[in-house]
Parts: sequence; C-alpha cells; structure tokens
Amino acid sequence: MIELPVTESKEQRQRKPDWLRVKLPIGEKYKKVRALVDEYKLHTICQSGNCPNMGECWGAGTATFMILGNTCTRSCSFCAVKTGRPSEYDEDEPRRVAEAIKLMQVKHAVITSVNRDELKDRGAEIWYQTVRAVKELSPETTIETLIPDTRGNWAALERMCEGGQEVISHNMETVKRLYRKVRPQAKYDRSLEQIQRIKDMGHRTKTGFMVGLGETDEEVFQIMDDLVAHGCDVLTIGQYLQPTKMHLAVDSFVHPDKFAEYKEVGLAKGFDFVESGPLVRSSYHAERHL
Repeated sequence: MIELPVTESKEQRQRKPDWLRVKLPIGEKYKKVRALVDEYKLHTICQSGNCPNMGECWGAGTATFMILGNTCTRSCSFCAVKTGRPSEYDEDEPRRVAEAIKLMQVKHAVITSVNRDELKDRGAEIWYQTVRAVKELSPETTIETLIPDTRGNWAALERMCEGGQEVISHNMETVKRLYRKVRPQAKYDRSLEQIQRIKDMGHRTKTGFMVGLGETDEEVFQIMDDLVAHGCDVLTIGQYLQPTKMHLAVDSFVHPDKFAEYKEVGLAKGFDFVESGPLVRSSYHAERHL
C-alpha cells in the first residue's frame, strides 16, 4: 500500500490547512432555518457542537436537531457541548421538533441528544415520542437517530429504537487506546455491544470516529474490523478540530488523500457505505447512504 501524507509540520500545525476552510453561514435558507430553530426553542448539534458545516447544511435547509436539552452529563474532552447538571427535560419537545421538521420540508431528518445519565431511562421515552411525532406529521420523511451511550441499560436502548426510524447511529468517536483520554466516561467494548444489539434488533446501523488525535493506521484498521464484526453498516470518518483551548489539542491534520485511503480500506472490509473526509461529521450528507 502506498504511503500517503498524514500530518503537517509543527510550524504549519498552528493554522488549519486549506482543505479545512468552510463556507460562512449566508443565504435565505440559512436565515429560515435559524428563525425556525429560534421560534420553536430548539437545540441543534450544529450550534452546540460548533460544527464546521453549519453554513453549508443550514444554507441547504437542513439541520441536526438535539433533544433532551443542551447540557450533557458527560465531559468528553473533544466535545463543545456544555457539561453539567441538566434541567428537567421538556415533554413538549417532541411536538416542536416534529413541527419544525414539517415546516422545513426535510426529506431526511437527523436527530441526536446529549447524554442524560441521571435519568433512569436515559431519556428513552422522549426519544421514542420524538420519532413518532415526526413520523405522524411528516410520514415521507426518513429519520436517522444518533443515540448516546445507554451505559448498558438495554431496556432503554430498545425503547430508543422502537419509534420507526430508518437508521440508528451510535458514535465510537476514537480508537480503543485513546478512549480514556477522549471519552473517559464511556467504554469501547460497551459501545461496540450497543451497535451489535441495534443490529440484532433488525436496524440499519451507523457509527463515526475522528482522526487527528494521535491514532495510528493500524488502530484505525482495527476499529474498522471491530465494527464490521459487530454489525455496523455505515461508517463516517472526519478530522478532529479543537473546539476551545480547554479541549484536547489536535495531534495532526490528516491529508485528504489519507481519508480517501481510509474509505477504500473500509469498503474493502465490508461496510456498505463509508463517508470519509476532513469535514465529514456524523450527520454530514446523511441522506446519501439511504
């Protein structure tokens, strides 16, 4: 296999390379999405997670909705979503999400959430009610749910998966060796088991992880093998970007050619679909693999 460039020099590492430039949020569709999000008092991972693709996605009239509030009980060292003690969840949220999706005329909706470890059901009932509400108001809309780690609460997982969504995703985020540093409150093997259980329930499965955190090619290929062995259908791979100085620093900026190699290897290993690129995120062009 041909060796491809992976990192920039230390001098160049102080700035993002040209291939990480993104579009500024502009246009009437962007304004419309922003207005709907504000009007219905909704949260989006686009805003809370400082997603670099917000301008492009909102400009196309799409957004990834984040339910169960915007405060997470986890403190992952890569994530921009605020952490702390969440307030009581809003039982009217499913209706508002569904109405916004209908008004936006979304063909493929992506819904995610913060972790709510303090809730006995991990927020599963709100998950179920949100998917059902969208299906009732917009029956032609396909749905992808990006669900959190249920911490082994498999009854909660089943409820999250019962709403009728077409794709269920749970992100691995990084390779096994880096879990303690990147996802200190999660477990690599438990997340793999969660994906396997989703697959065993008969759903189309998806996950994503980041590169540029110090992983090796061998570790990237190993996580691919582990995911295929646990029934994962769709994989996304993207560049980690440091959201603030309080978060993990970027170890390397991975060259687009390396992402192309990862895609080729992933497809050869058995994934149905691989989206791999510097700006790829879990919900980026999520409709493509449907």
